[in-house]
Amino acid sequence: MKTTVFSTHKFEEPYLVKANDGKHQLKLLESRLTQETAILATGSEAVSLFTGDDASAHILEKLSAIGVKYIALRSAGFNHVDLEKVAEMNMKVARVPAYSPYAIAEHTLALILALNRKIIKAHNRVRDQNFSLNGLTGFDLNGKTVGVIGTGKIGAVLVKILHGFGCNILVHDIVEDENLINLYGVRYTDCETICKQSDIISLHVPLTASTKHLIDAKHISLMKQGVMLINTSRGGLVDTKAVIEGLKSKKIGYFGIDVYEEEEGLFFEDHSEDILQDDVIARLMTFNNVLITSHQAFLTETALTNIAETTIYNLDCFEKGKVSGNEIP
Repeated sequence: MKTTVFSTHKFEEPYLVKANDGKHQLKLLESRLTQETAILATGSEAVSLFTGDDASAHILEKLSAIGVKYIALRSAGFNHVDLEKVAEMNMKVARVPAYSPYAIAEHTLALILALNRKIIKAHNRVRDQNFSLNGLTGFDLNGKTVGVIGTGKIGAVLVKILHGFGCNILVHDIVEDENLINLYGVRYTDCETICKQSDIISLHVPLTASTKHLIDAKHISLMKQGVMLINTSRGGLVDTKAVIEGLKSKKIGYFGIDVYEEEEGLFFEDHSEDILQDDVIARLMTFNNVLITSHQAFLTETALTNIAETTIYNLDCFEKGKVSGNEIP
């Protein structure tokens, strides 16, 4: 099947080529899918999209008009795809529902530990031959209360890891996982209680209309003074401007993110020679208690292998008219 792969990154290309093993004609493009680049899919029955690609209604119309019938996402999330328009155009879309929950959960813990123990600051000091420990005091994770919002595959793995550190774990989800209760003694509660009682809060829910800006000024006001807030899920879960106010007032003592609400066109690209146009993230970068990684939590060999193999499997099923089980209705 002829497939145009948008937003192909150097780090994933060898995994895609290996998984494909010559089965499909892959047209690998570095370009993001936009109104202007959609025409590059001419001649392809399928496109493969990454998280930063724009699959909104008018772009889907363009793709359909040039003969694209299938969309193979290289992500679990699909909030960048207009599913109503997909159905209207009689297209089919499949995703990678689980590539490695361990990758995301472990990166979440890396942010927690790096912020707490001030690893970046300490590393930079040593490089400057400054071996002073002043200002590097952290806290024991053992005994701390951690709120995990979302106990799906990633949240559940994080709970397991946090339990190993001796944390008291509060969780919130629309569906309660009895295994987490029985194995790790978690307590299901609401977001307000998590905000009030947690020393650390980590977000692991999908971005929907009901979860957009889940962390807003109201919820921040309920949090403990000096709380640590971590987001490795979707940028839109957090009202970033409200977080900045929380950082300025010291209500939020630590902020770690791997995702950002306006990351499209910013993350995954080298802007080192550019003038940064985004004033919000520029302000975030001025805080020494903020740690930002550019959507790299998934970036492990295991995850890249699984993403590539599932993507090719979805293309196989599209071509053969089979149901892969990864379709988005």
